[in-house]
Parts: sequence; C-alpha cells; structure tokens
Amino acid sequence: MKTAIMASLLSGASVISPPVLAEAPVDPVKIGVIVDMSGVYSGIGGPGGVAAVNLAVKDFGGKVLGRPIQVLSADYQNKVDVTATRAREWYDRDNVAMVIESTDSASALALQKIGADKKRVTIFAGSATTELTGKQCTPYGVHYVYDTYSLANGTARAIAAEGGKSWYFITADYAFGHSLEAQATKVVLSMGGKVVGSVNHPLSASDFASFLMQAQASKAQVIGLADAGRDTQNAIRQAAEFGMGNGKQIIAPLLIFDGDLKGIGLKTAQGLQFTTAYYWDYDDDTRAFAKKYYAVTNKMPTMVQAGMYSAVTQYLKAVQAVQSTDSDKVMARLHATPIHDFFAKDGRILANGLMAHDMYLAEAKKPSESKSEWDLLKIRSVIPKDKAFEPLEQSGCPLTGH
Repeated sequence: MKTAIMASLLSGASVISPPVLAEAPVDPVKIGVIVDMSGVYSGIGGPGGVAAVNLAVKDFGGKVLGRPIQVLSADYQNKVDVTATRAREWYDRDNVAMVIESTDSASALALQKIGADKKRVTIFAGSATTELTGKQCTPYGVHYVYDTYSLANGTARAIAAEGGKSWYFITADYAFGHSLEAQATKVVLSMGGKVVGSVNHPLSASDFASFLMQAQASKAQVIGLADAGRDTQNAIRQAAEFGMGNGKQIIAPLLIFDGDLKGIGLKTAQGLQFTTAYYWDYDDDTRAFAKKYYAVTNKMPTMVQAGMYSAVTQYLKAVQAVQSTDSDKVMARLHATPIHDFFAKDGRILANGLMAHDMYLAEAKKPSESKSEWDLLKIRSVIPKDKAFEPLEQSGCPLTGH
C-alpha cells in the first residue's frame, strides 16, 4: 500500500510544471499629432498629416528600441487653449515622447513653451511664424517645412524683381498673417518697392468682397494674400469674380498648396506665383513618396504632409541612433545629422531649431498645360537654403550666441 501511494504521488508530481511568468508589457514610444481635422486648415495637414505620420511609422517598421510606436492624434479646433490642454495631457498622462503639429502659429507658440517646460521634442510642420526660431526658440523645437521668411522671401522677391513694386496686403488677423505680411514688407522695401496699405480679415472669412474692394481701390500693382487654406481659396475666387488679377493687378498668395490650386481650379489659379517646400512631381524621389502616399489617401501630399513624414522618420532614426528617447540626446543627434531624403537634400537643423533646406519658386499651370488631375504647377527656380531662410545670426534666438 505504501509503495502504491508513493508511486501515485511521484506520478502526480511529475506532471506539475513551474508557473509560467507572463512577460511584462513593453511601453510604446508615443508620438502625438495635433492638427486641424475639419476647419480652414484641414486640407493642409489635417487627416492627411495623421496619415503621413502613420505611414512613416509603418515604413520604419512599427518599432524603435524594441518598443512599439504608437501614434496619438487630436483636433486642436483652431483654438490655443485646446492645443495647450491636449499637449499637457499627452505629456503628463500618456508620456508622449514627441509632438508634431500642423496648426496655426499662435497654437504652435503655445506648444513650443509647453514642450520646453516638459523637455519634450516638438516639431512644427504647418505653422509658419519665425518667432519659433527667433526670440521664442527653445532647445527642443524644430521648425521643419517653411516659415514666413522663406515664403515671403521667395514670392515677394520674384514678383518685385519683375516690376511689381507697389503692394497692398490682405492679411489673416493673427500671428501667422501678421508675420507673413511683415516679412514680405521687408522684402518689398529692400527691392525699392512700397506698401500702400493693408487690411486684416478674421480667420475663416467667407466674404472677402470689402477687403478686395479696398485693395482694388488702392491701385497697388500687387495684392499680397497673407493667409492660408480656405481663406486663400476664397480670396482668389472672389478676386477673379471681380475681374482682378487679369493683368491689372497681380494676386500674390504668400502661402498656397496643391490642394488649394485643385480646389480653385487652374482656370482661375493659372499664373499664380508662390513659394513651396515640396512638389510631388519634382523628381523621382518625390514621385515615389507621392505614389505611396496616394495609395493610402487617394490624394497627393501637400508640402506639410510630406514634411510630417520626413520629420517623423528623422526623429525615429535619431532615437534609434542614440538608443534613447531622451530629448537632449535626440536633439543633439538631429542637430548633428544632415537630412537627405525625398523632402530635403542636405537639410540642416540649425542651432535655433530651423531646418534649413532648398525652397522652390512655383507657378500654377494653365489648364492647357495640365496633363492629369494633380498636374498643377511647374517649378520655375530653386531657392538655395542659404538664400531661402533668414540668416542664423539675424534670427534673434538666444541659443545662437549672436
């Protein structure tokens, strides 16, 4: 009996296995994307910007440092307080490592300050004010796609050089618009021209009639549009309805995108000159990215959406290189590494956070020149990065030592 009991116990013991310890979950590396999802700037970054970031993460392999990469997104609703609240929630509650935006300049400046306070990398892809790399620069901010200096410098200089010396501005009444007007004014004056007047309009204006009538009455050779998105589209459409821009006065949009031209139509937009950071049909590299992006969104990427993909990829490469999400280490790597991809050839992130790269002077095609739905513009010239952007020593950024 004892032998049988012992055998039974030993037999039972032989099938007992030690408990299997579950692997501890790996915290993801989180990236926050804050954009305008449905408002006046939704076509610039918007859902397409979120798609670009997700595509960049997918192409990177979905992981970095052996951790999954998680993308969080939010609509800032064109409100600074919404932007600030969401950014703090992401940092404090969700431990987001980096935020990339496509917002207005006022919201971007709020993000800049919060990112500096929390010591988190913040990348600016859609906002344009030079204050981001000027007096309000921080060690953690990167201004990636364009700024008001580069936009105004390319367009205003080209038009002034061709004889457009007297200007009147129709300006969006917030930080971006005023910065764009101020930068264009500097260029016009430096070219021997003059500004005969300006008028401000609210964000998301639907009726530009009174503003355009004032511009028309000014007899200025050039009407500079210091706004963006649907505001720019509405102003150009209504200017055409009033018979403006047909040789009597030049309509000069200081920030316009492929989608804007498509929305306006080349019949109305033809001949418009403007500055851009990217065009999908420029070379083999830009076309390869555009084809991949189009397969996901059924649209060609704007320069902001292309820039968001590029910026996120460069950030993830830096994280991988330094084997850490520590913002100081990542920023040191970003500053030290030239950017060579479809978006920028020898791009450089300067001491003030500006990503300096070549810009392009473009012109909207005539309808007869367009061969397909997205064949909208032609590149007239390349503006080298040292000519396109404000010199570092003139930026006013305290990090530069100037």
